[in-house]
Amino acid sequence: MDATPLLARVVTALGEHKLEAVLIGNAAAAMQGAPVTTLDFDFMFRDTPTNLRKLKAVANALNAFILRPFYPVSKLYRMVDDTSGLQADFMPVIHGVRSFEGLRSRATEYAVGTIKVKVASLSDIIASKKAAGRDRDLAVLPVLEQTLKATQSSSRRRGS
Repeated sequence: MDATPLLARVVTALGEHKLEAVLIGNAAAAMQGAPVTTLDFDFMFRDTPTNLRKLKAVANALNAFILRPFYPVSKLYRMVDDTSGLQADFMPVIHGVRSFEGLRSRATEYAVGTIKVKVASLSDIIASKKAAGRDRDLAVLPVLEQTLKATQSSSRRRGS
């Protein structure tokens, strides 16, 4: 299944409602060439009353609803639409990432169709997965580290 159309819809809604978020996790890694798969999209955003209103507006635009599956232990907001298969997690706190501002400053914009999305750096994705320490995160680390190494070698060869 190609997740690009679904991601484009999410990114379009984020833009329409001016909710700034950075894509992180396996979807972000895949956009940078890592041979990984995922069933959802993970975003980091700032947890403010204004942004929570924007998040609700994004969910409404996508005919989705927001769940708090791990409340009160976690500040995760899960946006779900069973009809389209959408599952997008919005987190104000991510293991191994000190701040949204730092993550955003190291992110790169990628095109999803005609829409742009900020995508976390592979280094930040790796740091996050190491810090989370879950089996599924640790299992993918060698693949992500190899992709980062290959990307860095390619950049050096190009003189970037």
